[in-house]
Amino acid sequence: MSNEEEVLVVVSKLKNYIKSSSDMNTAGNVAPAISLIVRKLCDQAVENAKSDGRKTVMDRDFSFNSGS
Repeated sequence: MSNEEEVLVVVSKLKNYIKSSSDMNTAGNVAPAISLIVRKLCDQAVENAKSDGRKTVMDRDFSFNSGS
């Protein structure tokens, strides 16, 4: 399995969160989709850290659009 296919989230925690917050089930293809989003956020955070001349990714390197 390549890094691009690896699931980056704890699936049981994700399913529990969705179930407890909405009483809905979670399809099997949700974890890979969430992992893709996490990868993109991490890639952007890495670029933000590099732009600041750092080799450490910090919480401030992640930006979230509250409208999404």
